[in-house]
Amino acid sequence: MSQYLVLLYEDETAYAAASQEVMGEIYQDHLAFQKIAKDSLRGGNALQPTSTATAIRKRDDGGFTVTDAPFAEAKEALGGYYLLEAPDLDAAIALAEQVPARFGGVEVRPIMTFE
Repeated sequence: MSQYLVLLYEDETAYAAASQEVMGEIYQDHLAFQKIAKDSLRGGNALQPTSTATAIRKRDDGGFTVTDAPFAEAKEALGGYYLLEAPDLDAAIALAEQVPARFGGVEVRPIMTFE
């Protein structure tokens, strides 16, 4: 079995504008997905908004620059992830298609293994 990271990229402004009812629906959708994927699910978390991000970049002089901001700005931001175990990429994609991402989409990436 291989592991895959399913990254949820969504529009943060849509979440900020969503009603409590919509947020409750989204929460329930994630609980439903977790039940569907329970045998494959190895972990996952939601992330705080990009406004809480801290970016760290190494400078040419060997020091570091620390800024309050996301590493990169984009219309859709990384909002969370699921770690899945599946027999192959096709199986991982089939599960990822069921991940709720009302305001965006998901990306599936195989976990690199070192042997």
